[in-house]
Amino acid sequence: MDTTLRVGKYLVSPLTRALGQGRYAASVSIRSGRGSATHDRVLRFTPEFGSGEAALHYATAQGLDWIGRTAADQAPACPVPVSHPLQTSKVTSWPRKN
Repeated sequence: MDTTLRVGKYLVSPLTRALGQGRYAASVSIRSGRGSATHDRVLRFTPEFGSGEAALHYATAQGLDWIGRTAADQAPACPVPVSHPLQTSKVTSWPRKN
């Protein structure tokens, strides 16, 4: 079963590992970039779970949380122009002439 999610520029891949005696560990790979600029962060979690499904759910939630998204917020947002309080409408060229 492929559980990989693409969220914006990130690829979130939750993983589980059987520990024995019916216990499971969870981890998640969070990848961004392409080619030689690829960055992959792997997070391993200390809680143990009674099922692979519970471990997978936890890893997915933690991965989405790490990139600042929630499962309900996976749809791409519509960009809205927001003016920054420090921006001015006046454009100056650099270097300024005195």
